[in-house]
Amino acid sequence: MSRRAFVIVLDACGVGALPDAADYGDAGANTLGHLAEAVGGLDLPALGALGLGSILPLAGVPPAAEPAVHGRLHPLGPGKDSTTGHWELMGVVPPQPPPTYPEGFPPEVVAVVGRVAGRGVLCNRPYNGITAIEDYGAEHLETGRLILYTSQDSVLQIAAHDGVLPVEELQAVCSRVRDALPREHAVGRIIARPFTGEPGAFVRRPERRDYSLLPPRRSYLEELQEERIAVHSVGKVSDLFAAAGIDWAHPGATNAEALAHVTALIEELDGGLVFANLIETDQVYGHRKDFEGFARALTEIDACVASWLDRLRPEDLLVLTADHGVDMAAPHTDHTREHALLLATGMGVTGGRHDGPLADVGATVLRWLAGRDAPELPGSAFVDAVTAS
Repeated sequence: MSRRAFVIVLDACGVGALPDAADYGDAGANTLGHLAEAVGGLDLPALGALGLGSILPLAGVPPAAEPAVHGRLHPLGPGKDSTTGHWELMGVVPPQPPPTYPEGFPPEVVAVVGRVAGRGVLCNRPYNGITAIEDYGAEHLETGRLILYTSQDSVLQIAAHDGVLPVEELQAVCSRVRDALPREHAVGRIIARPFTGEPGAFVRRPERRDYSLLPPRRSYLEELQEERIAVHSVGKVSDLFAAAGIDWAHPGATNAEALAHVTALIEELDGGLVFANLIETDQVYGHRKDFEGFARALTEIDACVASWLDRLRPEDLLVLTADHGVDMAAPHTDHTREHALLLATGMGVTGGRHDGPLADVGATVLRWLAGRDAPELPGSAFVDAVTAS
């Protein structure tokens, strides 16, 4: 039976500000620490037993008696968004930050969107996504103009009601905008945000799509493919890599869907990597500053982790990590520049503290599955390939 590795990204579960967080307006950020304080403590027995409370002081989660591999990971490059976070986990460090638009997009970008869509736009400024459709949805219905907005991150988001622009057409518009943007305005992601409902009761539809830049260089995913090791993605991971290095993409628009696919792959997969994103801690709860919802999502994840631990085979490695933070105690609603949690376990894996770059995850997966390193890529394995033999 072949080796398997499961890398699960708990989106936006940051564990403390990075040294340069103040440069991003995020001094003192601590997503999980401030969450635990706000809800009077977290109840996460499976994550706690692995060592979540050994990474940092966390109300309700004491240090583990025998923790697994645990620690904090940091990016080597700039940024604090999903694209750069996931890229860095697989050894792709962006050479420079992609463009951001704190004052909204310039006329040449708006012109590209208008030309591609054949419609005008509304908003064109940094905006919370839910508030954007609440504030501009009625005018969008009346005029047919698309809701264009951004954030502190390098994103261009287009929201459209399904009665104005069907979901497939909105996705096609975003794909064409991706291709049409000039190089100097090549944002990290273009995101299609379909919604439905009536004024005062608009709701997002689950068919969000992210159109990312191709990673600028080879990743650990391609290293695995070179060894004929299958790479499965769950959730938005495939979108974030523009499908580069992905063999099989499984949907995960909600945590329930993503968790179900991960569970099925643990039960059925013969070998390879599963690289999954659990989106709701970020998209549904973090940006909306919903502390209770965030805590409930973690409780649901914890229950699944407990079930996965019972299903792991002797040749399996499970890595739980994150891509950035979204500290709900911050004065803004955007991502925060933070360390990512690290918890890793498998049969025969010796627990202990490990702090290092995000790329250590990709290096570890390659060592575990292929028994080799990729010296030209950043990162160092924190688990030896022969440990579980």
